[in-house]
Amino acid sequence: MAFVKMVLSVDFEVFGRVQGLYEVMFTKDKAKELGLKGWVMNTHRDTVVGTIQGENDKIMVMREWLRTTGSPYSRIEKCEFKNEKSISKPEFRDFSVKH
Repeated sequence: MAFVKMVLSVDFEVFGRVQGLYEVMFTKDKAKELGLKGWVMNTHRDTVVGTIQGENDKIMVMREWLRTTGSPYSRIEKCEFKNEKSISKPEFRDFSVKH
């Protein structure tokens, strides 16, 4: 019997001083480093939102990074996660920045 890793999809929103090019680019780079799929973008509410999809263990690393690290230029107050669900495979081909 082969071991199948769980694939998750999670939406996120990061609050604090996180607006601008740096936060979304560092988020994209971290997601790609972990092999995650999805997207990220700045909002008009001065937050950063997105969706991450991938193996559960990689999602957990990314969640911690979004909650505590972010870009060197950010000051994260909190990060909320919602709509977590198991999926059969990622819905995105890569990880991108939306405008």
